[in-house]
Amino acid sequence: MKKILLGITGGIAAYKSAELLRCLQRSGAEVRVVMSEAAARFVTPLTFQALSGYPVCTDLFTADSAAGMDHIELSRWADIVLIAPATADFMAKLATGQANDVVTTVCLARSVPLFIAPAMNQWMWSNIATQDNCTVLRQRGVTILDPTEGVQACGDVGFGRMLEPQDIMQRLVENDSMRHALAGVRTLVTAGPTREPIDPVRYISNRSSGKMGYELAAALHDYGAEVVLVSGPVALETPLGVSRIQVETAQDMHQAVQQNLKECDIFIAAAAVSDYRPRDIASNKIKKSKKERIIPLVLNPDVLAEGVRTASSIFSVGFAAETEHMAKYARLKLEKKQLDMIAANDVSIEGQGFDSNQNALTVIWQGGEKTFPLMAKRDLAKQLVALIIEKYNEKSRSKNS
Repeated sequence: MKKILLGITGGIAAYKSAELLRCLQRSGAEVRVVMSEAAARFVTPLTFQALSGYPVCTDLFTADSAAGMDHIELSRWADIVLIAPATADFMAKLATGQANDVVTTVCLARSVPLFIAPAMNQWMWSNIATQDNCTVLRQRGVTILDPTEGVQACGDVGFGRMLEPQDIMQRLVENDSMRHALAGVRTLVTAGPTREPIDPVRYISNRSSGKMGYELAAALHDYGAEVVLVSGPVALETPLGVSRIQVETAQDMHQAVQQNLKECDIFIAAAAVSDYRPRDIASNKIKKSKKERIIPLVLNPDVLAEGVRTASSIFSVGFAAETEHMAKYARLKLEKKQLDMIAANDVSIEGQGFDSNQNALTVIWQGGEKTFPLMAKRDLAKQLVALIIEKYNEKSRSKNS
């Protein structure tokens, strides 16, 4: 039975936390509650004491508790800490390491997974300060159960509503069941663009931000895998628990993949590798002197195809970013490079793929296809990795049968 410490902060969505507590209990969890002073203004601690069967901790310094430190004991007791609702103020405090109430203190004192379910006005949620805090928290291993879209208490309509209690419970159950799904599995992910130098100042590259590859690396780690991330130049932090190898050119990436691939079980090539590079690299900056300049290009190594040839038994996943005939070109790439799976996306559609935090994918494998609608790349990565796990296990079973 899981021991869940439910933290409640001061938002109107606190009324949902009573039903959330019941949902968690119905799933077999033992639940105890801590509340901020502001939360107690929305729903009384007595409500949660009656539902949980345990006293509710609302004060950092409870005189009649052991050593006056109930909050520390609770952080040691729990298998999971869940904060629902999590206000913008709470997230800001957590991101900056503050511990000035019982809820922030148990979060800092814990050594177990932390989940937070934000709830706030749509403008507060979309504010750059809140989103920056989300980024910081995710980098530190906090799982954020993103709010959904809907009517809010203030009358606005938009993203900011806390997930419904049943949905939160389901996310916890799924996370628990998948947490060790890839235990002992070694994975290699490529991400980001490559840069092919023309001279010391200029280079050929593309619009890849690396976000999808980084989210895939994070999701693989969340599911228990050992992850090596070979990354082109991007402005992203390395996901928690992931080993990163920094490269710049396609040849650099090819070399790094070749050196690490034979030790891996799963290879996901999400990088946007430049197909060509300048034949000659000028040693000094090329000066503007002509109306036209021809730069001869030569073919780069095919990082994905050569990787599959090097480790033919590996489970291989490619990506196909297309602007037309997406499924057709993806199937051709799947066959030509002898991949186990390919994820295709239409980068001609505004608001998804390059330069976006959202994406949609059509995933194709021999004898099957699945479409993932437009969603946050973080959520998409988790769903794609779940599908990869399913197909990887099927391939492993067929080898051993």
